[in-house]
Amino acid sequence: MAGLYTGSHGRHEQDDGVVQTHANATLKSKTCNICGDEIDLKENGEMFVACHVCGFPVCQPCYDYERAEGQQSCPQCHTRYKRHKGCRRVEGDEDDAEDDFEEEFQLKNPTHQPSEHNVNGDYSHHESHINGGAIPSVAGSVTGKDFDGEKEAYTPEEWKERVEKWKTRQEKRGLVTKPEDGGNDQDDDDYFRVAEARQPLWRKVPIPSRLISPYRIVIVIRLVILCFFFHFRILTPAYDAFPLWLISVICEIWFGVSWILDQFPKWLPITRETYLDRLALRFEREGEPSKLLPVDFFVSSVDPLKEPPIITANTVLSILSVDYPVEKVSCYVSDDGASMLLFDALAETAEFARRWVPFCKKYSIEPRAPEFYFSEKIDYLKDKVQPTFVKDRRAMKREYEEFKVRINALVSKAQKKPEEGWVMQDGTPWPGNNTRDHPGMIQVYLGAEGALDIEGKELPRLVYVSREKRPGYQHHKKAGAMNALIRVSAVLTNAPFMLNLDCDHYVNNSKAVREAMCFLMDPQVGKKLCYVQFPQRFDGIDRHDRYANRNVVFFDINMKGLDGIQGPVYVGTGCVFNRQALYGYDPPASEKRAKMTCDCWPKWCCCCCGGSRKPKSKKKGLKALLGLGGLYSKKKKMMGKQYTRKASGPAFDLEEIEEGFEGYDDLEKSSLMSQKNFEKRFGMSPVFIASTLMEEGGRPEGSSPTALIKEAIHVISCGYEEKTEWGKELGWIYGSITEDILTGFKMHCRGWRSVYCTPKRAAFKGSAPINLSDRLHQVLRWALGSVEIFLSRHCPLWYGYGGKLKWLERLAYINTIVYPFTSIALVAYCTLPAVCLLTGKFIVPTLNNLASIWFIALFMSIIATGVLELRWSGVSIEDWWRNEQFWVIGGVSAHLFAVFQGLLKVLAGVDTNFTVTSKTADDSEFGELYLFKWTTLLIPPTTLIIINIVGVVAGISGAINNGYGSWGPLFGKLFFAFWVIVHLYPFLKGLMGRQNRTPTIVVLWSILLASIFSLVWVRIDPFLPKQTGPILKQCGVDC
Repeated sequence: MAGLYTGSHGRHEQDDGVVQTHANATLKSKTCNICGDEIDLKENGEMFVACHVCGFPVCQPCYDYERAEGQQSCPQCHTRYKRHKGCRRVEGDEDDAEDDFEEEFQLKNPTHQPSEHNVNGDYSHHESHINGGAIPSVAGSVTGKDFDGEKEAYTPEEWKERVEKWKTRQEKRGLVTKPEDGGNDQDDDDYFRVAEARQPLWRKVPIPSRLISPYRIVIVIRLVILCFFFHFRILTPAYDAFPLWLISVICEIWFGVSWILDQFPKWLPITRETYLDRLALRFEREGEPSKLLPVDFFVSSVDPLKEPPIITANTVLSILSVDYPVEKVSCYVSDDGASMLLFDALAETAEFARRWVPFCKKYSIEPRAPEFYFSEKIDYLKDKVQPTFVKDRRAMKREYEEFKVRINALVSKAQKKPEEGWVMQDGTPWPGNNTRDHPGMIQVYLGAEGALDIEGKELPRLVYVSREKRPGYQHHKKAGAMNALIRVSAVLTNAPFMLNLDCDHYVNNSKAVREAMCFLMDPQVGKKLCYVQFPQRFDGIDRHDRYANRNVVFFDINMKGLDGIQGPVYVGTGCVFNRQALYGYDPPASEKRAKMTCDCWPKWCCCCCGGSRKPKSKKKGLKALLGLGGLYSKKKKMMGKQYTRKASGPAFDLEEIEEGFEGYDDLEKSSLMSQKNFEKRFGMSPVFIASTLMEEGGRPEGSSPTALIKEAIHVISCGYEEKTEWGKELGWIYGSITEDILTGFKMHCRGWRSVYCTPKRAAFKGSAPINLSDRLHQVLRWALGSVEIFLSRHCPLWYGYGGKLKWLERLAYINTIVYPFTSIALVAYCTLPAVCLLTGKFIVPTLNNLASIWFIALFMSIIATGVLELRWSGVSIEDWWRNEQFWVIGGVSAHLFAVFQGLLKVLAGVDTNFTVTSKTADDSEFGELYLFKWTTLLIPPTTLIIINIVGVVAGISGAINNGYGSWGPLFGKLFFAFWVIVHLYPFLKGLMGRQNRTPTIVVLWSILLASIFSLVWVRIDPFLPKQTGPILKQCGVDC
């Protein structure tokens, strides 16, 4: 790979007393920063320069495409491209620009004046460029090709021949339209395919201004109204109900802050569009080996009895059959429970894959998880033209059913563990009989020699991994298992990209990896991306999505907003990582374009006249991460040589690294990484350390498979991470059960960007808990992880301010860790309506006209924001409303428990768990939705529903008893209470079950208790002051 030449290109040349000055820097690289191809030379032997202002390296085909179809401006400095000679005109070109007709045909008797051509390809007003040569100012001499001045003009035959050559050359450049009935079709097709392959692999699709501009305006208006609303609320207290007023104002201020944290990261939403055909044309040319980079898939599993093996098997099968070169796909399955059940299930899966994978690729099956493919209620014959498809599908379905039976037999066998422990087929005891004390285990099922499908073709690699566990070691749950997979895959395959999936998330779109490669292999931005995140989509959810399991608002609104800032957050699954980012490297520094300087003023005044001084060269010390991010740039500066990492090159030996530093003084040595620094950072594995230095992956040359397996066993030992930076700066970050938030946050703090990819066909699909109790426990775990991050050193409120995290991105991360604390304010606010109805007090004093206007304006702005948000995002109003409802349900239950559980765990070291008790399930469709499982998380929302219903009954009864005048103040309180009840309605339905199976005893007792309580309340009226002294009664006599 060619080195990257650096240094100053501007120079002053003198020729025969003529001085050429260069206002612009020439190209620093011969590679196009858009398509990655080499930049061709012009006919005069000089390099093509698209932009004369900044010299941003762009080849001529990309320049022509940008002028014809794009923004017509430089991607770096955004200066409009000027028309070069030989290029067709586009709308917006200057009318007085000189034509190049005579230039193209090379007239033998020119009438132009001699010209001078500078290095950048610029032409002054008195210049002309003849036959690719530059004519100096000395009269009578010519540089380049000499003129033939003997003939005054061409003959008609010569002229016609030159015209045809000119047309052919212009057609090949794509600058003129090709005749429909002429030319070589094959050559033209090849040219157009090459030209198409050079185009960008993706494009950013901003939200139309007619949709996003009103949305932003309403956000600003709502913020102004909110300020006036708080001004009114604070300056007009309700003295007769001062405690209620104070609580309400504090809650409202917190809700306002939460809204700001949630709203402003959605200020710049975008979508992205990929071009898979261009990816194939660029990296998979016919007759050549594929140049797509390898990908390692990670699948994590803990307990196969709770995570059915048939689901994990479908995930693995969908991975093995992805539409990607088989030699570049490896699947690693992490078994953190050391279960022989999963070990045997993967053996069965590998055998079934020999039939399933060729079937999927032959008939282009979607999805490629057999369980979900055969259960789809669609016309499976659509778009199928092969006569053998029906027969092969029936045979495959029968084989899959037999495969399921074999898996079910394994599950049935695993229900009862023998007293002597599990025994493998060869008679040896299973090493994982003790799940908390067992050695590391690795088994390669596919990918080795002889592991072919039924058609004799190669299959992707499938590897079973169970890391070592010993008592007394901290294993860090899922984060520790994922870090073990990083090291194993680096030793065995070392693909530059990694895709992690939960065991219940299968590949729904076989081209999902290609979608990600459109970003990660982009020559302009790919090196700066830490990961490509896909949205989560789910199967098996009821049509109304009662508990907002689809989470559409987050994935289709919030994530698109973050994509316009620094990138989406990592959500734990469905994400393609750049391996270098997980190793703690910094992203490559962006090349800053050279600024204009002037020599007419002193250097100290350049800032005043628009110029800038040349930066002084400074020697930088080790960065915070032991200098990994800048290791290679430091080598370049100190050695004075061009240096770059070679793709798939041989592994580096640590001794050779040390020997390469000989001959330099101690100061230079101190800024380079030594062998001890590598070992302290990555662990005691030379093979793994060598793999970290290979930017584009690859395995060490000459290494035997047996030696690599032994090294892989070593890197998953439980003591390998001791005294290293694994989990602190490398890999998945430890310290929270929601390790995904921490991991993505650390990458963004280093300056990496992420991308949100939303293909038309969902990339991955998974299962979600549709039962109320299970859903609340899932939300509890997420909220608990956020509380743990809030109480750790990685809290976004105070961590990473010296890094490169953008402010709006920081607001989004702050929102992800403070949202559980909103539950305290939410519980208090949902209790206020009942207290107001029962006491006759209210949190707002008597409203005047101005106060009414602020209240109405606030509600209108809230509604307008929601409507406009749905308008630009395409989210349905039903999904938005379900999200609002579950925000209240989760806030008054799971989030509240998470706050107290997190405080107890972090501050007092007390770990509390809430168990779920299952009852009999319903066998019908969505039967689990109506299954009642009691848990303590149900107590707070149930209490809020009861007291608000009682408050409504008591308030209406009191109004009836007190007459017409009490109805006016009652409406505000009733609206407040109904707001709470309507938001908790899905929770109430979850308690009741099916409409035709509502427990009668629950309904009767609810009505009875509410009636008795309201009647007693009206009779006693405990909140009114009691009279003292004699009871005075009207005597009835008119005195």
